[in-house]
Amino acid sequence: MRKLFLILLALWAFAACRPKQAETKVEFADDPKGKEVVYQVFTRLFGNTNTTNKLWGTIDENGVGKFNDFTDRALDSIRAMGVTHIWYTGVPHHAVMTDYTAYGISNDDPDVVKGRAGSPYAVKDYYNVDPDLAVDPTKRMEEFQSLVERTHRHGMKVIIDIVPNHVARNYHSISKPDSVADFGDNDDTSVEYNRDNNFYYIPGEAFEVPVPQDGYQPLGGESHPLADGKFAENPAKWTGNGSRKAQPDFYDWYETVKVNYGIRPDGTHDFDSLPERFETKDYKAHFNFWKDKGVPDSWTKFRDIALFWIGKGVDGFRYDMAEMVPVEFWSYLNSSIKMKNPDAFLLAEVYNPQQYRSYIQLGKMDYLYDKVELYDTLKHIMQGHGSTDHLPAIQDGLADIEHHMLHFLENHDEQRIASADFAGNARKGMPAMVLSTCISTSPTMLYFGQDVGEPGDGNAGFGTATRTTIFDYWGVPAHQRWMNGGVFDGGQLTPQEKELHQYYTTLLRFSASSSALTGNYHEIHSYNRKYAERYDDKLFSFVRWKDDDRLIIINNFNTNQTYQLKLKLDPETVAGWKLTPGVYQLTDRLSRGRGYELIVADSSAEISLELDPLQSFIFQLD
Repeated sequence: MRKLFLILLALWAFAACRPKQAETKVEFADDPKGKEVVYQVFTRLFGNTNTTNKLWGTIDENGVGKFNDFTDRALDSIRAMGVTHIWYTGVPHHAVMTDYTAYGISNDDPDVVKGRAGSPYAVKDYYNVDPDLAVDPTKRMEEFQSLVERTHRHGMKVIIDIVPNHVARNYHSISKPDSVADFGDNDDTSVEYNRDNNFYYIPGEAFEVPVPQDGYQPLGGESHPLADGKFAENPAKWTGNGSRKAQPDFYDWYETVKVNYGIRPDGTHDFDSLPERFETKDYKAHFNFWKDKGVPDSWTKFRDIALFWIGKGVDGFRYDMAEMVPVEFWSYLNSSIKMKNPDAFLLAEVYNPQQYRSYIQLGKMDYLYDKVELYDTLKHIMQGHGSTDHLPAIQDGLADIEHHMLHFLENHDEQRIASADFAGNARKGMPAMVLSTCISTSPTMLYFGQDVGEPGDGNAGFGTATRTTIFDYWGVPAHQRWMNGGVFDGGQLTPQEKELHQYYTTLLRFSASSSALTGNYHEIHSYNRKYAERYDDKLFSFVRWKDDDRLIIINNFNTNQTYQLKLKLDPETVAGWKLTPGVYQLTDRLSRGRGYELIVADSSAEISLELDPLQSFIFQLD
C-alpha cells in the first residue's frame, strides 16, 4: 500500500476561532497507482462554523464559508482521505440576495432567485466568482486563484461547474473581457429563434413571475423592495428547463433562461453534423473538424468561458444537465479544452443510458454520472427493498465504458443517506460505498459530510430537508464537528461519526493506492447464489485483479443478519489466477485483519467466514 504522504509542518498560530497557518507543501512518497477520488464540496457551506441555522437566515445571521477556509490544514485533512480532485461546487458568480452594490454588483430580484443565497446553477457572471466566498469581494478572483494554488500544492486538482444549458434570468457580466459580448447583447429579440441568438424569445409577450405554490413566499415573506411579484423581461425568454410559456410554472426552472445552441424550435439543428464513425476519433480530430466550421454564437461564448477558467488554473469541469445540450457542442467544447489541457477532467450529468456512449465517444466526455443504473439500484438495496441480483447485469451492460461511469452515493442533488427519507442510518451506506468504490476502474466521488453521516435535516428556507441546502446560508452540523473550529481533525465528532469517518478514509485511501482496482473485474455473486449455502440476495461478491495484486470482495447489505458461510471462487477465477491446491493467506484491507484463508482444491476454492450485518471484506491475497 502506498505510504502516507509526508507533511512539512509550519508553526501554527491561533487567533480567534480560526487558526492562522503558515503555508505548507505536501510531499508524497510515491505516485498514486490506484483510482481517482473526487471530493465534492459545497464551497459556501464547507468552512461555515456558525451554528445558528435560522430559517431564511441572512449571511450575517447564519454565516457563510469562504475560499480562505480551505486552509493548508483543511486541505491536508481532505488529501488524507485519498482525494485526488476537489470539485468546488458553486464557484461562478450566481444570483444572490445579499446586497453587494457597494462593490458595483447589481442587486438580484427575489422573485427570480431561489433561496437567500441563490442557486449555484443560476449563473449571473461567468467571468467572476461568487462574492459570498471572498473575505474581500473586490479581490474575490485573487482569493479563488490562491485556493487553486493551495489545492495544487497539496497534490489535488480543481474542478468547478459550468452550466451550458441555462443562465440566470438576470445574467449580466461586469467582469468579462472588453472583447467579449454579453449573452443576449446582440440577439434579434423580434423572432423566437435565430441561430446566433443566445436565447429563445416569445415575441409580443412579457415575462410573468410564476404563481407561488404550497404557501411559498420569496425570502419567507420578508419585506424587500424588489419582492413585488414582477420581473422586467420583454419579450419573455424560454425558461431553463425548456418551458415556452411567458409565465412558467412554479416548479419550472423559472430563475433561469435556456441557452440556444442552434436547435430550432421544431427540434432540427442548425449546425454541421459529425461524420460517420467519428466516435473512434480522438479529441485532436474533433478539434480539427470544427476549426473551419461556422458554429452558433453560444458555442464560442462557452468555449471562451471554459478556456478562461483553464487559464486560471482550473483542471476540469462538472457539466450540469449536459444532455439538454447537443452532443456536437460537447465535441466542439471538449476538444477545445483538451487542446489546452489534455489531462482536463470532464464530468457530465447525464441520465439517459441510451445516450451514454454518444456523450463519451462523440462528446469527448471523460466521465458521466452512474446514477440511473448503479446508484438507483444501490439506493433501493440500502432501503431494504432491492436485490443484489440486479447488479451483475448493470456491470455487464456497461463493461465497454465502465471506466467512464463515475460512482457516488451522495451529491448535492441527492438525499443524504442518513436522512429519514433515504436510509435513516449512515451505516447502511457502508457496504454500498465499498461496492461502489471497488466494482469498477472509474473514479469514486464523496460528498462533503457523507463520511461523518450528515443527515441533511433542518429547514433552511427554499426547498425541503433531506438534501443539504444549496439555496440558503446554513451550517452543516456533523461536518462542523469534523472541522472542529478550523483544526479539521474530527475532534468534536461523536464516537459513531469518528468510526464512520475512519471507515471512509481507510476505504478511499486503499482505492487510491490499489493497482487491482485499476485492473480486471469478475462477479462471483451468481456462482455463489447457485452453489454457496446461506448466500442470498442481500450479499454481493466479486473479484478484482491486476498482475499479482488480487482481491476478493464481499458485502453484506442486511441490517440484522449475520452470515456464516463458505464464499466460493468459481473455476474461471481459480484458473485465471493460476491457483494451485493449497492454503493462501488473506488480509482484510478494511480492518487490516489477518487470519483468513483461501483453501484451493483442484478447480474449487472457498473462504470460511462470518459476515456481520452491514459488514464488508476486501480480502487481498498475501
